[in-house]
Amino acid sequence: MLKLPSLKDVTELKGKKVLLRVSVNAPIRDGVVTSQFRLLRILPTINYLREQGAKTVIIGHIGRDKTDSLKPIYEAMSEMVEMEWCGGLLGTDVTARVEALEDGEILMLENLRQDEREVVNDADFTKELAQLADLYVNEDFAASHREHSSIVGLPKLLPAYFGFNFLSEVKELEGAIDPESPSVFILGGAKFQTKLPLVDMYANKYSQVFIGGALANDIFKAKGFEIGKSLVSDIDLRDHSILNHLNIMVPTDVTVQGDNGVRVTSPEQVQSTEKIVDAGPETIKAWAEYLKTAKTILWNGPLGIYEAGFNKETESLTKEIAKVSGHSIVGGGDTIASIEALCLQDGFDFLSTGGGAMLDFLENGTLPAIEAVVSKQ
Repeated sequence: MLKLPSLKDVTELKGKKVLLRVSVNAPIRDGVVTSQFRLLRILPTINYLREQGAKTVIIGHIGRDKTDSLKPIYEAMSEMVEMEWCGGLLGTDVTARVEALEDGEILMLENLRQDEREVVNDADFTKELAQLADLYVNEDFAASHREHSSIVGLPKLLPAYFGFNFLSEVKELEGAIDPESPSVFILGGAKFQTKLPLVDMYANKYSQVFIGGALANDIFKAKGFEIGKSLVSDIDLRDHSILNHLNIMVPTDVTVQGDNGVRVTSPEQVQSTEKIVDAGPETIKAWAEYLKTAKTILWNGPLGIYEAGFNKETESLTKEIAKVSGHSIVGGGDTIASIEALCLQDGFDFLSTGGGAMLDFLENGTLPAIEAVVSKQ
């Protein structure tokens, strides 16, 4: 089990300038944050720093475009806890704003990715950030699989600690790596080439592994089924050992879209003009039987093309997991969105803020952000 330095290990925070890297990459529509899931998860760490009298400087990223701003995030968070908006990232004006902070005050800087040096872990950019603070706290589990300046660079220059949610993520996912049986691992989404090692590994750890989403299309293709216009990965599984795992299950029925609309059929009866867009209802019924007795349930990724509105079976699976007593751990943006849409958060034991970071941790038992801190100990 990883022993990571916690924010609570800092004996004196009063008057200290703390650079707090947070997970605030939340969905925004028409300038308004539409999900506060990640924001609420970082709130305990922010409040602790405020109560301890730290001078907190919040840094984070939003979106993929350099013009994306954290201002909507600030507006949403300032309703939860009092803070100031900086409107900049680096420079003399920003430094002056940081130096002017009183004990217990909070300042949010602009989107880190507005400076292209962030994503390439530029040493000069990291140094400029580090000069703003006395110590660094990582509370952005979701981005901690990235080797960016604010993730792996800052721990080299400042005393580094982890926030409360980050530590909770690690504790929960460490438990998922060694599950209590019987256990079920559900993996959806796409890009089998990046997830294949994880599937291979967890087929030997979990009682049952359910594969959905576009990942299942790769298995259908390897079995020689017609997949029509369905999304597949750039990978050939025909001779891969995962096809021989008896505990790996794919949908027994699928939802397809074609010239004649949407229908449910068996994987063997998909037409060349059709596209697989979701699992089918019989699949959920079959999987639900395993979920009833599972003591550990791990889920990441939707069963259908969620962004195109094919969310029926993902939501059906959400309802089934919420009903059972097994310890459930779920991650991934679309998966969490399904749970939020149904207001079933209380039906799950742990909701991870990470998608890719969650999968990377499950595969490797660590992350670049963790290694950047542990390597200094």
